[in-house]
Amino acid sequence: MATTKFDPKREIPSYTARHGRFDLVEVPPLRYAMVDGEGDPNTVPEYAAAVEALYAVSYAVKFQSKRDLDRDYVVGPLEGLWSADDPSTFVTREKSAWSWTMMIWQPDWLTPEVQEAAIAKALAKAPAVARLRFETLDEGLCVQTLHRGAYDDEGPTLARLHDEFMPAEGLRFNGRHHEVYFGDPRRSAPEKLRTILRQPVARVSAR
Repeated sequence: MATTKFDPKREIPSYTARHGRFDLVEVPPLRYAMVDGEGDPNTVPEYAAAVEALYAVSYAVKFQSKRDLDRDYVVGPLEGLWSADDPSTFVTREKSAWSWTMMIWQPDWLTPEVQEAAIAKALAKAPAVARLRFETLDEGLCVQTLHRGAYDDEGPTLARLHDEFMPAEGLRFNGRHHEVYFGDPRRSAPEKLRTILRQPVARVSAR
C-alpha cells in the first residue's frame, strides 16, 4: 500500500495566496531549515551556497524520515526572509543593501536524530551545511499576495502594500519581508514565475 505524501503547499493554508489583492492571514508556527547571509543574491557566492545546502539537507531529511519514521512528504518550496536598514530598498531593488535568511519548510514530526543524520550526509556534498540551523518561525498576522512575473517587477506591488494598504488598514511592520518561491528561475521564463509576497504585521489601532 502506497504511503500518502504530506504536501505542505496543499495542507498548509498560508501557502495559498491570490493575485491582484492583499489578504490578511494567520500563519501558524512553522519549522524551517535556515541559512543566513547578506548582499545581492545574484552576485554573492554565499547565496548560491546557502540554497545548495538547504536542498541537500532537505532531501536528505526527507529520505531519512521515510526510512526511519515511515513518513514521506513533498519537500517544500524555497523561501526567503529579507531585511534592510531602509525598507524602501525593496521597492528600488538595491539588493546589495539586503540581508537574507533562505529557508525550506521542515515537518514538525522530525526527530533530532533524523535531522542530525541528514546533516552528516549532506555536509560532504554542500560545505555550507555547516551554517544551517533548524528553527521555528512564528509570524502570526500577515498580509500576503501572489506576484506573477520576474522578481524585479515586485517593486510596485510592495509600494502599494507599504504605502497604501497597510496605512489604510491601520497596520505596521512586525517582522521581516517574506517570499515563497514557486518555480525555478533557471528553468522558467520570468513571466511564468509565481511568488508569495508576505509581510508580518501588527495593528496600530483598534478597528
